[in-house]
Amino acid sequence: MLKSLKVLRYAIPYWSSALLNIIFNLLSVIFSLVSFALFIPVLQIIFDRTKRLVPGVDFNPDWHSIHDTDSLKQFFYGSTSQMIEIQGEMKALLYISILIVVLYLLKNLFRYLAMFFLATVRNGVVKDLRNALYYKALILPLSFYTQQRKGDLMARMGGDVQEVEWSIMSSLEMLFRDPITIIVYLITLFIIQPVLTGFVLVLLPISGFLIAQVGKSLKRTSQKSQKKMGYLMSLIEETLSGIRIIKAFNAIDESREHFEKENHAYTRMMTRLYRKRDLASPLSEFLGIVVVVVVLMFGGRLILSQNSSITAEVFLVYIGIFTQLIPPAKSIVQAFYNIQKGAASVDRINQILKAEEVIVEKPNAFPKKSFEQRIEYRNVSFRYEEELVLRNINLIIEKGQTVAIVGQSGSGKSTLVDLLPRFYDCTEGCILLDGIDIRDYRIDDLRGLMGIVSQETILFNDTVFNNIALGMKKVSQHEVEKAAKIANAHEFIMQMPEGYQTLIGDRGTKLSGGQRQRLSIARAVLKNPPILILDEATSALDTESERLVQQALDKLMENRTSIVIAHRLSTIRFADMIVVLHQGEIVEKGKHETLYTQGEFYRKLCDMQSFL
Repeated sequence: MLKSLKVLRYAIPYWSSALLNIIFNLLSVIFSLVSFALFIPVLQIIFDRTKRLVPGVDFNPDWHSIHDTDSLKQFFYGSTSQMIEIQGEMKALLYISILIVVLYLLKNLFRYLAMFFLATVRNGVVKDLRNALYYKALILPLSFYTQQRKGDLMARMGGDVQEVEWSIMSSLEMLFRDPITIIVYLITLFIIQPVLTGFVLVLLPISGFLIAQVGKSLKRTSQKSQKKMGYLMSLIEETLSGIRIIKAFNAIDESREHFEKENHAYTRMMTRLYRKRDLASPLSEFLGIVVVVVVLMFGGRLILSQNSSITAEVFLVYIGIFTQLIPPAKSIVQAFYNIQKGAASVDRINQILKAEEVIVEKPNAFPKKSFEQRIEYRNVSFRYEEELVLRNINLIIEKGQTVAIVGQSGSGKSTLVDLLPRFYDCTEGCILLDGIDIRDYRIDDLRGLMGIVSQETILFNDTVFNNIALGMKKVSQHEVEKAAKIANAHEFIMQMPEGYQTLIGDRGTKLSGGQRQRLSIARAVLKNPPILILDEATSALDTESERLVQQALDKLMENRTSIVIAHRLSTIRFADMIVVLHQGEIVEKGKHETLYTQGEFYRKLCDMQSFL
């Protein structure tokens, strides 16, 4: 449970609201206790004349005479009796009634103020938790995502955070208010009758132990259900992404049956979970009544004994106050169960928040604003888990050169270029930029020198303008239009309903493949990077779209250092150097004519026209 409450560290910025909540809760409890304590004794004095005391005879009217509970009781009874004598019974009843109404009004006002300030804490913690998760997702290395299901990550960032809000944050009111209530009531009970209260304190841990056993089982079931929900979200994400293929291969029934099977398993888990959680209230109430009965028996025995230290009247007040402990005790038990239920979500969230940031920037990293000389891969190897993806790569790319990387699928082409912007770090060797290891540069500066256009065009559900200007903080309309013209995109953009302010849909689904690719190129043009990485940028396009995109790429590559992962011969035959990869090693490099006449691997690739 304590581990789950560590999420409350996000409440530190809201400490003032939390403090006000505690203060107002304390005031609410005090006024509640005073209201209850006044009610029975005052009515007894008003309606039973034998209970009234005479000032100076039965009690000392000076409040300085109060030194213990008995003298306080005598002073209160005497003062009330004196008021009845002076004002009359009806007026005294009216005054007391007004006082009780005012006390309950203040009690509930303070309770509302406590909840008012708690709302700031509760919502602020959830907001900051979401922000922390989102930022962590942004800075984690790509290798983290290759090991995770996207749907499961979405479930953690959405469903698990929501579960924390519903289970843990919704219990904050009970955690802040009810312990204060119980402590104040127990202190009052201890003052009234310490022996009886000590007996109660012995019984409470036994009840707590029984409740805790059910709570542990609740957490285990919750962990399984949250994991299953993550799998369901992954299934939904995969279905929506692959809906075209599912329809094309008549896999609708198969997909439906698979989903219904997993959904049924999740439903069974949640049913067990709610049954255990719903056990909290009846179990705590039953245990509370058992304790009340035991206290009643023990207290009754004290009263009936000859040397009783407690009167029947005081015992009734004691029992009355003690019964007021049951609702907050039930609330704490419910909060405990809720927190146990949310603990599984906290664990899943912490797995992301505590995930290792493999790609880290050195504290004394150098700034880097320009590219001057060359890129050098020196004895670079890269291992993914147990698999060696790249082996002993040595490659020099001079400034202004266009270098093409070719090889069959799985040869390591994409991994080779992904090492340069530090999407991954090489496991052996180093990559030098202008003679300095890229790990010694600031990451933002390093990536700022590079523009990337990939085969899988990544666009966002936003306007054309914002997609082109991604990552650029101050960009004018003229600059965006100029970049779009260079990318052969301006013409089709102007034909759209709202031009550059047109929303392009999720992942740019309102655009054709060629249009999406040209927007991606316009984005790279606007960034104006000295180093350009083209990852099979034209491989998925039709002939006309390829022609337009290739023209845009040719303009983009002018006067830049370009690294091109090639799919078609036409895109790389004029490269300054062609690098042939085979099973993670450089097996050939040179110009097209030389490699075609003298190279074995390159010639075979050209004859097959397969640079996959």
